[in-house]
Amino acid sequence: MSQIQDTPKHAYIVENTEICEGEPVINGTRITVRSIVQYILYQGLTPEELIRELTQLKLSEVYDALSYYYDNKNIIDDYIKKNQRPKN
Repeated sequence: MSQIQDTPKHAYIVENTEICEGEPVINGTRITVRSIVQYILYQGLTPEELIRELTQLKLSEVYDALSYYYDNKNIIDDYIKKNQRPKN
């Protein structure tokens, strides 16, 4: 019988305190999971539209970022709140 992993692995997501203050990013970029979530879930872009705009990304990386978000929703939502511009 196979074991189910407790912590999912995300092949394209890294956290490094020297990149974006440790915020999760797509490996090899400075594009945060938070940014991908905001483009797709808040601005309404599709993953396909996003990779046309951010040409250094692959579709698999975008979907991994979304998966990471849903596995770590509270953490990424906190990053979103911390990075919101104050409303005047």
